[in-house]
Amino acid sequence: MDKNITLVNFDQKIKFKDKTKLIKYLKKIDTEIWPKFLISFKKNYKYSYNQKFINKYKKFKDINIIGMGGSCLGAKAIYNFLTNKIKKKLVFFDNLNLKNKSKKKVLNIIISKSGNTLETASNFSAIYHKTNKNIFITEKTNNYLQNLAEKLKSEVIEHKNFIGGRFSVLSEVGMLPSQLMGLDESKFKQYNNLIIKKNFLQQLTHNVLSTFNFIKKGKFNSIILNYDPNSEDLFKWYQQLVSESLGKKSKGILPIISSMPKDNHSVLQLYLDGFKSNFFTLFIVKDSNTLKFNKQALGSNFKFLKNKRAFDILNAQRVATENIFKNKKIPFRSFFIKKRDEETLGKLFCFFTLEVILLSNLLKINPLDQPAVEQVKNETFKILKY
Repeated sequence: MDKNITLVNFDQKIKFKDKTKLIKYLKKIDTEIWPKFLISFKKNYKYSYNQKFINKYKKFKDINIIGMGGSCLGAKAIYNFLTNKIKKKLVFFDNLNLKNKSKKKVLNIIISKSGNTLETASNFSAIYHKTNKNIFITEKTNNYLQNLAEKLKSEVIEHKNFIGGRFSVLSEVGMLPSQLMGLDESKFKQYNNLIIKKNFLQQLTHNVLSTFNFIKKGKFNSIILNYDPNSEDLFKWYQQLVSESLGKKSKGILPIISSMPKDNHSVLQLYLDGFKSNFFTLFIVKDSNTLKFNKQALGSNFKFLKNKRAFDILNAQRVATENIFKNKKIPFRSFFIKKRDEETLGKLFCFFTLEVILLSNLLKINPLDQPAVEQVKNETFKILKY
């Protein structure tokens, strides 16, 4: 894909005319700016805050991010992928908080597009402390968080109403926390550079059309073999992106995250020799700082590990898995990340988001809504209020 990301595509024969058609569609949505959330992927996007606002809060070393789904997943992916560059401690309340209590002198960032998310409101009420500072990110409507912010005399940052949670990582929702982590938000904005690169467009459309062919053949399980622990939350972000955008009208893809090499000793047998409705994404990040082995404790049986690191084992297992997949004709693609920085992560956010948008076009579904989820939310409120 570029000098810092090597992508080995699915080994599928794709017609040139199909790629050309998709690229034309991509250029069309770029020109018409549809979906509108793509504005936030561009370099000239205007945030609902300024640098003065960031300077006001950058002194905080402890930050809580309180939100559900896309309100939290993007920032969490950034924090863990780039943890080696971040000197602050962030805690993410992205599930119902059952035990954690409030701490003093912490900055809370409370995020909900609607402003009425049940778990977000509950979590904030559980950890609230009068000594904390609070920033609310929500729509400019008469909602619970907006009203609560006024009551607490807290700052409110507008969550643009045309940006859904799972598409919000490069908007205020992901970039405000990133700047408070001390990261350079401008380096995440790679859309402008990528959309004009022929190689990027060719690889993107090849992967989209390959995935579409898998779906037509009844392969619905997209299994991510992740060899990088710091990318676990990146793929949880990806999991929501794919599931909520494409899972409609009895269609969609089920993204399954498999932590390697742990899962070599549990589910790899199934992947290699079980049912054939899977296709795979292998993902690894080059890391020369992983643990080095003590040669005195290796013994003669493992002397080949002398001067090697944990990364060498991970990478050998990845290559071995690819070789066996090739032999068994199991469909896979492979990402090898050579540099862990904002620019690389921004490119991955862009690639996966555009992949979903193009797939939604081929599947003829609206990627922007999630009507079935709203049914569960409404039913939950009904039960609690009864």
